[in-house]
Amino acid sequence: MKVVIYTLLFITIYACNPSSDNGLRLRLNPKETKFRWGDSLKIELKNNQNKSLTNLKYRLNDQPIDPLYIFKDERLGNHKISIQGEADGKAFRLTKNISLLADSPPKLYTYKILSTFPHDIKAYTQGLEFFGDDLYESTGLKGQSSLRKVNFQNGEVETLKPLADEYFGEGLTLMNDQIFQLTWLSNFGFVYDRENMEVTRKFDYGASKQGWGLCNDGEFLYKSDGSNRIYTLDSDNLREIDYIEVMTHKSALTKINELEWVNGKIYANTYQFEKEVGVIIDPKSGKVEGVIDFSGLKDQVDQHPKLDVLNGIAYHPKRNSFFVTGKNWSTLFEVQIFEKK
Repeated sequence: MKVVIYTLLFITIYACNPSSDNGLRLRLNPKETKFRWGDSLKIELKNNQNKSLTNLKYRLNDQPIDPLYIFKDERLGNHKISIQGEADGKAFRLTKNISLLADSPPKLYTYKILSTFPHDIKAYTQGLEFFGDDLYESTGLKGQSSLRKVNFQNGEVETLKPLADEYFGEGLTLMNDQIFQLTWLSNFGFVYDRENMEVTRKFDYGASKQGWGLCNDGEFLYKSDGSNRIYTLDSDNLREIDYIEVMTHKSALTKINELEWVNGKIYANTYQFEKEVGVIIDPKSGKVEGVIDFSGLKDQVDQHPKLDVLNGIAYHPKRNSFFVTGKNWSTLFEVQIFEKK
């Protein structure tokens, strides 16, 4: 099974005073652009014109480092190596971009079906999360998007809040008696009162490009946007205050869809047409720690022309189980997820 991954990053070298810095070149030893935790990096400055070099400083992003550096527990993704100083009395700065990958391949997980429940076959599922035994669901497509409270046992939609036709609903999460719902391309999301499910305010996106998945850890919200980034949002003003880059041991992982926070990890669907796959992400480093093979689930739902991909993963703490479904799926599956042996 392959996880869809996309290569990112390219090498750039530039100088602050390119006309006066000819003959200086930043070189990394080994001559690599991709590194992993535990790898050693030696930063060298080639000085072909024997210029007088003074006040040399080495940095990883904005942090000072030694020219011989060992990667330990840094966040994964794109990093910048730089040297700055003076050459013959003139200031210069040279940089290179590198990619820090996961130090090991993800573990492989599979599932066991515990129970099945009916699911609205017309629901284009984008977000799924429990509050007690109440299942909240966000659905997509323009003219069909909604926020719902669902009785998961019989599939009955107890409360339905349609979105205006111009909005495409996406991921959701619940926190502090509020419901947060994303839209796809409108560049903002909605906040609802959980009790009456009425909109209380809207919030704009920041650097994130789109609205895809959403979850929370009880303090912060976490948002995906279709790239390999997951953004941390302040739960009060909903501003993007940080982000991680999701990486495997080979490259970046993009198209991260519906999110769920479970026991300190982010569980996520990935948007794929031919594979039913979930991933387990370390929210501190961005490492893809696990890949969940959900293959076979789609074959067990009603087959019809509008049947679409796996999407929707919700954890039920009291039952200690996961609930998964898909876009226009007729079934909600309660599953146990466990590592393949």
